[in-house]
Amino acid sequence: MSREFVPLFFRESLHVINPRGTVGLVTLWSQPDYVLRRLRRAGADLDPTTSPVAVVGTLYGNGLRELLRNLLYNPQIDTLAVLGRNRSGSLEELTAFFEKGLEPCPDTAVEYLSVGSRRPAPVRIRGTARVLDDLVRPEDFRHPPHIRFFGSPQDEESLTECKRFLSGYTPRLSQDQERLEIPLPQVRVSTFPGNPRAHCISADDPLSAWLQLIYTLHRFGRPVSLVKGERRELQNVKVVVERPEPIPDRELQRFGFDPERLRRYQEDILSPHVAGDETYTYGNRLRSHFGVDGLAEAVRRLLQDPQDRKAYVVLWDPRRDLTAPKGHPCLVSVFFRTFQDTLTLTASFRTHNALDAWLVNFYGLMAIRDFVASEIRTAPGPITVFSHSISLDASQLDRAAHMASQRTFGYREDPMGYFRITLDGDAILVEHRHGDVTLKEYRHAKASRLQHEIARDGAVSDINHALYLGRQLERAEWCLRTGTPFVQE
Repeated sequence: MSREFVPLFFRESLHVINPRGTVGLVTLWSQPDYVLRRLRRAGADLDPTTSPVAVVGTLYGNGLRELLRNLLYNPQIDTLAVLGRNRSGSLEELTAFFEKGLEPCPDTAVEYLSVGSRRPAPVRIRGTARVLDDLVRPEDFRHPPHIRFFGSPQDEESLTECKRFLSGYTPRLSQDQERLEIPLPQVRVSTFPGNPRAHCISADDPLSAWLQLIYTLHRFGRPVSLVKGERRELQNVKVVVERPEPIPDRELQRFGFDPERLRRYQEDILSPHVAGDETYTYGNRLRSHFGVDGLAEAVRRLLQDPQDRKAYVVLWDPRRDLTAPKGHPCLVSVFFRTFQDTLTLTASFRTHNALDAWLVNFYGLMAIRDFVASEIRTAPGPITVFSHSISLDASQLDRAAHMASQRTFGYREDPMGYFRITLDGDAILVEHRHGDVTLKEYRHAKASRLQHEIARDGAVSDINHALYLGRQLERAEWCLRTGTPFVQE
């Protein structure tokens, strides 16, 4: 007697046609209802008692783990007929799983919880970017399913070919294979996905900026193995502190920093001297190593021309630092610029220890900025820090998590401005404003259209503001459609 199709996963979203069929119809990104409607019009056999098609379902990509497990539990499915739009490469991933196999994936942040006595490992389908767990492997399929791609369901020739295939189909396998039930492991998220080179942090004060930086690294940092040990790393992180001022001593002590040590560090970073047992100091590199006092020259240039853009001091010495085995400065450049009536400072760090060094270094940058600002008689302004490689020691992740938990949430005004939303006749009127000035008006009946226009103009920079705006636009569209008065929250 033929075996009946029983899904282990996605039971509610699969369309069962003939439970005793032996063909699985995969529609990729196309909706199954649409594909079935087109096949019926083409005359394909989809009768629940005679069709060779057991089940119909999509495959966007993320459902591949579940599809493979459903196939192992239903080994009578000997053919996968694919008729659908292949928008994400999910067809290539499915095919490559059986044809090319799997390879280790040591660079992924994915971790799995143990299943019984086995700890699943992440693996990648060769030739693709698809990461799976290794509980299901190609060799688990004694008879891998035959995969037949017909094309798009909008194409009449593809429909005809699929119909012809189904009408002439004959099962390939006997049904004496045992069902194989493999559980789906739970994912333990150690680091969240994101672009590891695109993080930008903006805060009013140094402590808030540092806590947000620790949180960002703990959540998004990628695991790497360095000579110094295991780290969580991000690249080219940008931190902007708008109003850098010393942190109250009690707050510094709460986070394990010695206020007196920070004040001594500020003094030392302005000194050009280097002791005999030191390979370098930041003060020495800034003020005498290259035979010039970089800070004094920056002051001279800015006094001659307050809009000068050559007050750029480099600490990295290629003649020594590219060849020496040790003693390489982490701070590699400082740029001074008078901008909007203040002296701004931008610093670049080659590498950065986020937990123990970033805030200490920032105190040094405040001392450098304040020295130059005082000499040119200009108010000290914002400081921007670029860290080309910034990391957390993996052994300090618990401490980092505790630090990250100390962040306080507060609403920050979006520097891009704000939006006033009203209903105007048969449209939603959105005014993009800054202060008392209307910068631009957007008008349409659909919230989705307004969303795309505002995003195209880059008119929002704060995530919380964007979520609020989307919520208000959706409410406005509903009120417009139903005739309900709209009042912006």
